[in-house]
Amino acid sequence: MRNIELKARLRNRAAALEACVELGASPQGDIHQVDTYFRVPEGRLKLREADPGRDELVFYRRPDVAGPKGCDYLLEPAKRSIKGFLAEALGVLAVVDKVRTLYLWENVRIHLDCVAGLGDFLEFEAVISGACDDADGRRKLEHLIALFGIAAGDHLERSYLEMTLGQQD
Repeated sequence: MRNIELKARLRNRAAALEACVELGASPQGDIHQVDTYFRVPEGRLKLREADPGRDELVFYRRPDVAGPKGCDYLLEPAKRSIKGFLAEALGVLAVVDKVRTLYLWENVRIHLDCVAGLGDFLEFEAVISGACDDADGRRKLEHLIALFGIAAGDHLERSYLEMTLGQQD
């Protein structure tokens, strides 16, 4: 699976919510997500516990660069009980706890995230499929960047994992 994504600082939540309404994005509600990242030789592996929602193992590879970027990922439904098994076998790298407000627009997931210890962020994920290629995903993200008024200086290179690890130094 693949998406084109962008993560940025969220400076004005109210303005972002207004942009979602203007866009006609469909509100999906708030989701409490706890992502436990495990040590792996390449890429990133996490157990995502979602309330409400489905718990999943997520493995992904994505370059750490600012602006829209491709992300290749695998999803597998999982039981929370596997966390102890993975922690023992691989070791825990970090835990990221967030509340995600989710909107859907066409093939794009819009996330307004409040991440414990890090702050507020905005994330766009254009899901790539037969009907939507990388170029289409990038065009949609550029449209959203303009609509949401995201300044280039607010684009993030690092993931929540790397930001959390940076706090632990």
